[in-house]
Amino acid sequence: MIESIRESLLEKILVKDVMTKSVISVDSSATANDAAKRMEDAKIGSIVVIENSIPVGIITDRDFTIKIVGHAYPIDTPVRRLMSFPLITIMPNSHCGVAADLMSSMKIKKLPVVDDDQVVGIITVTDLVNHFIMNVKNEPNSLSNLM
Repeated sequence: MIESIRESLLEKILVKDVMTKSVISVDSSATANDAAKRMEDAKIGSIVVIENSIPVGIITDRDFTIKIVGHAYPIDTPVRRLMSFPLITIMPNSHCGVAADLMSSMKIKKLPVVDDDQVVGIITVTDLVNHFIMNVKNEPNSLSNLM
């Protein structure tokens, strides 16, 4: 039954149809303080790190907790020292099932969407769950039809 739900709701939907298209990025030389302020202003939990116009990493609220608080890195540390890398990405025309598998296997919750070395969006576990809920809500019989 779970595989039927997965095939119906994740394997037919493309990442580009679920992703958030506005992505905040910061240069790898920016400080942790600069990145944190941009994340706070945008009310987001992650920011993509760019170096020479290419996405190279991601810094999340968890990275701040572990590295700034847990390891006592100074707040003026360049984000290149704090970011998670290598950056794990997905293409916009990939199926959401592939994104879900990648997030699960890599134990990540946020997946930048990249096309021609440019970040065009980001897809998160929350995006996938919200999409699933909206499909079930809009078509209440969708789950019973799969059984």
